[in-house]
Amino acid sequence: MSFRIQPTPAARPNRCQLFGPGSRTALFAKMAASDADVINLDLEDSVAPSDKDSARANIIAATHDVDWGSKYLSVRINGLDTPFWYRDVVELLEQSSDRLDQIMIPKVGCAADVYAVDALVTSIEAAKGRKKRISFEVIIESAAGIAHVEEIAASSPRLQAMSLGAADFAASMGMSTTGIGGTQENYYMLHNGAQYWSDPWHWAQSAIVAACRTHGVLPVDGPFGDFSDDEGFRAQARRSATLGMVGKWAIHPKQVALANEVFTPSDAAVAEAREILEAMEAAKARGEGATVYKGRLVDIASIKQAEVIVRQSEMIAG
Repeated sequence: MSFRIQPTPAARPNRCQLFGPGSRTALFAKMAASDADVINLDLEDSVAPSDKDSARANIIAATHDVDWGSKYLSVRINGLDTPFWYRDVVELLEQSSDRLDQIMIPKVGCAADVYAVDALVTSIEAAKGRKKRISFEVIIESAAGIAHVEEIAASSPRLQAMSLGAADFAASMGMSTTGIGGTQENYYMLHNGAQYWSDPWHWAQSAIVAACRTHGVLPVDGPFGDFSDDEGFRAQARRSATLGMVGKWAIHPKQVALANEVFTPSDAAVAEAREILEAMEAAKARGEGATVYKGRLVDIASIKQAEVIVRQSEMIAG
């Protein structure tokens, strides 16, 4: 362990982020009633240019009028390369209620992108006397973003989460695919004439997890485009969870239950984690630094792994 302790991420559930366009107000109450931990109301890709102003007004009204319960309420603004983003920030911060929790910044390519939004948000919060400090989530969806992922993760104390946006990322990288997440038909290996499909997003996810864990940010997997393929969604979500990501986007309501299923520790996993902690406590009382649990060695590192599972379970239950 480095002498510099890694900061702890925000202690809040982030198993599923449910997306819905700000132009479709009929969806707001349904999203609020869902089991998603985070609601992402969208002003970017899912909203036509002609609807940007009305979608923004819809979302502002929804922060006042819709009961979002315990949901973490986030709004994805437009990219910094558009003429819409500054108005998104100004009107959201000046007119939304304190129910707004977070701004999601798309297509972040460097730390300066986050700095620009942070400076504007900070000024408006001070001018308007907003009591609740807005948090940020950024989306890595370009070659520049993944190349600068660590500096982005360290860019602002407001930054709580970071997601991988597979579609724009694939386009920026020049990847030969139109798929959004999941395994890709032509990304395979041959062994004794049999085909084996590996994960083309693995390396980018690993880079995001490492940067996030270094700087106390929640790493989140992005969209899975084929919402008719439940098992494909589960498979990718399980790979993401194994790598250290805490949750996944839902672009369709049916994906909420799938994400919650994967990113909620099972009763069996929690029970085993508690048993490992008890076994290590007993070993510690005997003056031992390691012990055997169900035929395998467990030690100090095992305690840390088990504590992650127990803490996650308690946080979700709370």
